[in-house]
Amino acid sequence: MSPVSRAVLYAGLIAALVVLSAVSLMAGRVWVPFEVWLHPDLDPRWAIVFELRAPRTLLGILVGAALGLSGAVLQGYTRNPLADPGVLGVSSMAALGAVVTLYYGMTATAPWALPVAAISGALIGVAILLLLSGQASSLVTFILAGAILNILSSAGVSLALSLAPNPWAVAEIVDWLMGSLADRSVEEVKMVLPLVIVGCGLLLTTGRALDALTLGEVGARSLGVSMPVVRWSLAVGVALAAGASVAVTGVIGFVGLVTPHLLRPLVGERPDALLVPSLLGGAVVVLAADILVRLTPAASEVKLGVAMAALGAPFFLMLLLRLRRTVA
Repeated sequence: MSPVSRAVLYAGLIAALVVLSAVSLMAGRVWVPFEVWLHPDLDPRWAIVFELRAPRTLLGILVGAALGLSGAVLQGYTRNPLADPGVLGVSSMAALGAVVTLYYGMTATAPWALPVAAISGALIGVAILLLLSGQASSLVTFILAGAILNILSSAGVSLALSLAPNPWAVAEIVDWLMGSLADRSVEEVKMVLPLVIVGCGLLLTTGRALDALTLGEVGARSLGVSMPVVRWSLAVGVALAAGASVAVTGVIGFVGLVTPHLLRPLVGERPDALLVPSLLGGAVVVLAADILVRLTPAASEVKLGVAMAALGAPFFLMLLLRLRRTVA
């Protein structure tokens, strides 16, 4: 990809992100036109923009960027086009850690317990996948590993729901598992911002190693790549980025799967060239989906996680069918 083409792609993604951010601040049950922004002291709707929609928009950008970049890095490391924090069970393991804190009501006395538990669950999930990747990197291996992690985490969540001490705990867990950016505050933004920045920073450092890994691990080592450093950077980066995202929004799947595939035809097959576009593209995808769920003509707002699952499942099926034709 030429520098000019790369600059055009980045400019287009940034422009789309700016436009969607502006629409996100305006769109909802109560439409807030741009004129209100010019006179914040004269219109009470400014409070809606500042207190509700601005944190929601910022979280959409952060979560989308984290999930999009995590998906691109996992696909590059595993050389597997179906790799994604949700498909491979990383997000589910993060959700299991978070559900444990909700089950015991730990967030009431220790708000930091939820992100810590979610990141720990994501780190365990990534560690299991990396242990498997040391032995084999076939498509079947990683799909089975992701299925095992998803089954394990689903069993843990189901157990928590069945043994929940009161109906309020059940309602809180179920509502949180559906994934949403609604009713989030500046406090959630402050909590997730440093974690996502550090996680994404670590993941962006793996670009050269991911390019080298297209030659296999032996080839990468011959080029001076330290595989232990790459594995630790990937594990901690995905755990921080995906775990922090799950901690504040619940489970929002398929962003890391869909975004790299939408952008790969524009940047080529080099994993490094896909990282920054996936970071920007993930933010664009999440913001666009969140605007759509706000504008659906339903009695209550559709959960973002449900909407992404409904959109991502057919995309995932299409990828599987394409891979089957390629193998055949």
